[in-house]
Amino acid sequence: MRTRLRTAPRAAAALALLVLVTAYLAAALPRAVDRYETEGLRHGIASAAPRDSVLELTSPLPVATPSQYAEVLSPDALRKRSDELRALLPDPIRTDPAQTAHGVRTVARLEGLDPWLPRPDGISPQFVLSSPSGLDRHATLRQGRPAAGGPLRPEAVVTAKTAEALRLKPGAVVHVPSRNGERVAVTVTGIVEPHGPDAPYWAVEPLLRAPVLAPLVDEEVKYFWQAALLLSPDSAASLLATAGEPEVFFRYAPTADHLTARDTDRLSAALHSVGGGPDLVKLTRAVGGNVTVTTGLDEIVDAYRSMRDAIDPVVAVAVFGIGAVAVVVLAMTGGLFVARRDAELALLRSRGASLTGIGLRLLGETSAVAVPAAALALGLAVATVRPPGGGSGAAGAAGGPGAAGAAGAADGAGAVGVLGGIPLGPSLLAASAVALVAMLVLPLRAVVLHRRPRLHGGRDDLLTARPSRRRTVLELTLLVLAVGAVVSLRLRGTGDSGDHLVSAAPVLVGLIAAMVLVRIYPLPLRWLGRPARRLRGAVGPLALARAGRSSSTGMLPLLALVLALTTAAFGGSVLAGVADARDRAALLSTGGDARIDGSVEWTPLPAGLTETVRGTAGVRDLAAVQIEYGVALPSHEGTIARPMSAPLVGVEPASYTRLAERTGFGPFPAELLASTGKGGEAATADTGRVLPAIASPSVAERLGREPLEVVAAAGTFRVKVVGVRAATPAVRGEDFLLVNGADLTRRAATALLVTGPVDGTALRSAVTARTDAFRVTLRSEERAGYVDSPLQTGAERIYLGAIGAGAGYAVVAVLLSLAQNAPERSALLARLRTMGLTRRQGRRLLGLEALPQAVLAALGGVLVGWAAVPLLAPGVDLYRLALATAPGLARIDGAPLRADPWSLLVPALAVVLLTALAAAGQAWWAGRRGSIKELRAGDAR
Repeated sequence: MRTRLRTAPRAAAALALLVLVTAYLAAALPRAVDRYETEGLRHGIASAAPRDSVLELTSPLPVATPSQYAEVLSPDALRKRSDELRALLPDPIRTDPAQTAHGVRTVARLEGLDPWLPRPDGISPQFVLSSPSGLDRHATLRQGRPAAGGPLRPEAVVTAKTAEALRLKPGAVVHVPSRNGERVAVTVTGIVEPHGPDAPYWAVEPLLRAPVLAPLVDEEVKYFWQAALLLSPDSAASLLATAGEPEVFFRYAPTADHLTARDTDRLSAALHSVGGGPDLVKLTRAVGGNVTVTTGLDEIVDAYRSMRDAIDPVVAVAVFGIGAVAVVVLAMTGGLFVARRDAELALLRSRGASLTGIGLRLLGETSAVAVPAAALALGLAVATVRPPGGGSGAAGAAGGPGAAGAAGAADGAGAVGVLGGIPLGPSLLAASAVALVAMLVLPLRAVVLHRRPRLHGGRDDLLTARPSRRRTVLELTLLVLAVGAVVSLRLRGTGDSGDHLVSAAPVLVGLIAAMVLVRIYPLPLRWLGRPARRLRGAVGPLALARAGRSSSTGMLPLLALVLALTTAAFGGSVLAGVADARDRAALLSTGGDARIDGSVEWTPLPAGLTETVRGTAGVRDLAAVQIEYGVALPSHEGTIARPMSAPLVGVEPASYTRLAERTGFGPFPAELLASTGKGGEAATADTGRVLPAIASPSVAERLGREPLEVVAAAGTFRVKVVGVRAATPAVRGEDFLLVNGADLTRRAATALLVTGPVDGTALRSAVTARTDAFRVTLRSEERAGYVDSPLQTGAERIYLGAIGAGAGYAVVAVLLSLAQNAPERSALLARLRTMGLTRRQGRRLLGLEALPQAVLAALGGVLVGWAAVPLLAPGVDLYRLALATAPGLARIDGAPLRADPWSLLVPALAVVLLTALAAAGQAWWAGRRGSIKELRAGDAR
């Protein structure tokens, strides 16, 4: 064994390098998948809106006087109860003590009774009274003093934005209604500035940090203020005297740094138990009253699981494809080694060596190379693919009583099965499988070839070879099994994301194609051989003859190339489909290249803004639209129909039609919305006029064919549906009703849809110079927001890596295929050069000889890739893969998986070109060497 490794160090080094790279890819893959799945879970929880991710326990307070509950609602009592409830939360739920809050608040908003409070449209402001704990840690006092007070003398502080909007200052007294008809006086003692307004402490209830100018839509839109008074914890019991339906709340912000992808099911079970299971009973007992648990964390986990289930089949296709290519390339490597040592093994066999002895000897030789290489690859995979940070849990995170035990158990598991937070078992299995294949392929192939004595010098080419009946039966069996699996898959569908048959479909189709192509390969060579004999020159006919004399075992290179091309074609089609879906979703979300609308609904565009935007650099066209959301729709069925509302969109038909045609969302002829000539304030009394409208399918079905009356803030009129479209650029929702804006009673454009390569900074500056109440949304920014999930980016990296690995293995397959017959080609060139063959003709000869099989592989790869895409398309959820981070999933008219022409043709042409270049390089190298060795009589051919 040592002698063999010393005499053939290059072959051993090449095998070691191939095993090292293959084992590294195999070992790194499960770690990379585990990493991005863990990052995806943590990102989903960390990036969710705090209102959706927090766990909030609320319990209504009974009707009582403040003095009766002064002790129960004291700061110490509520703090103790909050700690008890936190300890009851089951593992793996852990919370962040810094963002935990508890206290008492009013559920119903209370009217501010003081006449000096601002009333924009004559409507009194409404207040929420809340006594959150830890206010001193989350805000800085700017004026006055901290609130103190007590159950009978409540005191509060307000934020700076609330004080500015509501004209509050230290010493002001705000009166709100009480339960018995009297007034409750709340003294404002100070003004505070929040720390980290986006943190859960403030973001769960945004009204606590900033007031809101809320609309009241009636016959006309009116606005009133909503704000919050932050009472001191000592004043919490005073809320019992108000008419605000007080409740006690305990709010816990979850942490995710300790979670892994393997905790998903445990986390879901724990959340379900807290929401309506045994743990809810424990929490109810601890509170001593009715408890309601509110959280959107379970929906976040379910959304993560759904996205993971959509991504897993796509990743599995790449894994199966590249795994199959790697196995084939390892088998080709073994075949090359056997071919180079064929004479040696035949000599050993003729001298009495047993098949067992030869097999064990070769197994020892390959083991000495493959095992260390696989072990090194495993170590490199563990060292380079590290778990995401925070795997041991966030510092300071608190959880239930099982948290410490679970952490200890995890540490114990890490000693045996988890290394660095990621299970070692899958990587160890993968690296071992690669080493096992590399170890066994050479001895098994040698044993099979030398099980019987063979005649020396017998031809073994595709044109004359007659496969044995055993091989024919084996090929037919594999062919029938593969065809049956594909037919079964096609008949029953690909809905089961965990079905490995779905993921192996490209490999099965590639196997079928390789078998068929190998069988039909001699036919075109025979057909081309006859006319080639009539050509001038000997290079063409000689190249075809040489191609026909290629080894009859050439199925492995063909299979490797077909599988590599199929994986690249499928991966490219997936990535192209994802990019297209994101582009269309971003375009529909913004309605154009940019969208300008108000941060508050029904905010009319200020005078001159349209002209300012039109003059901004890069703006080619724009459409001004008037959007009114939540318009109640009548039904042709009358009052028995369920209530339904939809946005009413007033457009200028000419500009809006141009926009719809450019975006491809619901284009229509401008004549459909021709003006009736009746609009504006003069048409207020004419409620019977009929406006032509374009509606979404559900709205059109509700309205029917006859004109129906619509009552909106934009006017009262009748509409008749003259067109139905599935989507329109102005609104993101599924339902809409388009009318001509000139026919509305109250005309006021509320949004601008811009077309052109606009400069976001310049456009925002132009809008801000006119008003601060409008926001600018760019399509490019919206598009970038769809790819921030680690699950998505991780899957895309896996696929890009699979395409790269497939390309690398394709190169190796081409080189191995050429290297297998390299000595014979070198000898042929040496002999032909003695007959007058030039070096240029030699390069042409080897290039033309290698091209038929390369062209066949390219053709097979294109056909298999084209067939695999529609076969797997029903089971690939590109919609969720591309748009999982969009709010509620962006609405587009489907995201089907289609074969991408570039992904099909470019790799196939690259294979042909690579083969030609490799053959030319081989001819160049053979021409540089001397011909003495090849021309020696008696040398092996």
